Amino acid sequence: MRCPFCNAADTRVVDSRLAGDGDQVRRRRLCTACGERFTTYETAELGLPRVVKRDGRREAFDASKLRKGLDHALEKRPVPTEAVDAAIERIRRRALRCGERELASQRVGEWAMEELRRLDQVAYVRFASVYRSFEDVQAFRDLVEHLEGEPTPEMQRSQIPLLGDDGTET
Repeated sequence: MRCPFCNAADTRVVDSRLAGDGDQVRRRRLCTACGERFTTYETAELGLPRVVKRDGRREAFDASKLRKGLDHALEKRPVPTEAVDAAIERIRRRALRCGERELASQRVGEWAMEELRRLDQVAYVRFASVYRSFEDVQAFRDLVEHLEGEPTPEMQRSQIPLLGDDGTET
């Protein structure tokens, strides 16, 4: 690893530990030439599937595009950046787990809507109104009425789950 300060090729690892959710290694490095310390992160390079757009174009899965769409829906909403980062990571992992070489953009959009529904209902409605291209006010009204019957994300977080992740009682 080259030193970002003096561009020397000789650096050594001083400390290594897991970072993130355990899928990254954080390495603290020391440049033997200039003595500066810096941090690097190492992650496994996994091949995400290509996204097939509605018009048939294929492009690489791009988390920055996903972030842009979520950020736009969440504009001026009280959702922490860490929650958005976690949602994007869950979507990325779902794309990896699907095991397919290509993935329809509609599927990624549905995953994004699921994440937004958990994070913030207003952002969910914003995203859905653009994503689903509502043709009339009634379709929009139906979505809002359906949401009104569900608990808000805040209510869901404050409640104790009746079932564990594996479906058994807690």
